[in-house]
Order: sequence, then C-alpha cells, then structure tokens
Amino acid sequence: MSLNKRIASWAERLRAESYAMCLACRDPRTPWYAKAWLALVLGYLASPIDLIPDFIPVIGYLDDLLLVPAGLALAVRMIPKAVIDDCRARARDELYSGLKKNWMVAILIISVWMLVLCLVARWLWRILRKAS
Repeated sequence: MSLNKRIASWAERLRAESYAMCLACRDPRTPWYAKAWLALVLGYLASPIDLIPDFIPVIGYLDDLLLVPAGLALAVRMIPKAVIDDCRARARDELYSGLKKNWMVAILIISVWMLVLCLVARWLWRILRKAS
C-alpha cells in the first residue's frame, strides 16, 4: 500500500473516530468527566486556531498529529465499551450515508473564539491606555 493511501486511510479512521466521539459526548451513558474531556479535544479539533501554528515547519502539524489522536485515545478509555461500540457503529452508518452539517457547532466555536479575541483586545487596550 502506498504512503498516500495509508495516510488517507488513517485520516478516514480519525474522521470516523472523531465523529463517534461526538456521538459519545451526547450519549447520556457517558460519564461527565469524559464529556468534559471530549468537549476540549473536539473543540481543539474543530477550531481553526492551534497551539502551535501550522505555518511553523514540521512542528506546526505535529501538534495535530499527536494531540488529537492522544486526546481521543484517552477519551476512549474514559467511556464504557458498550457506549463506544454503539457510537462507532452509528458513526459508520451516518458517515457513509451522508453526514449532515451541524452549523450550530461551527457558530458556537466561532463565537467562543470571537469572545476570546474581544477579551484580549480589551485587555491590550487597557494596557496601551495606561502606558500613554
């Protein structure tokens, strides 16, 4: 198998696992601490802002290649096996039958980042006003 096909296969598995974790996050059988962890990992995955910017050679993509799979692996350990199996089966069915776009999640993530940017701008404005 060529390198491109292996990478594409790995990316598809990561996509399916990420969606299964979204479903697990909404499942009432999932413990609260696993939901909190999943919210952080999935928020980071969906967020356009990374801890290490992607334009930095090698290291920029390394955080995506290590942090997301490690976070998902830890989440899998926190969630009961029956819930994981159910969510993975649902994810496979929904991904291959056509996933509906969830615009509410995108709006929520963008809103949170806009709030953070406004707070940082306000903080910087106060610092600059005091300095002058």
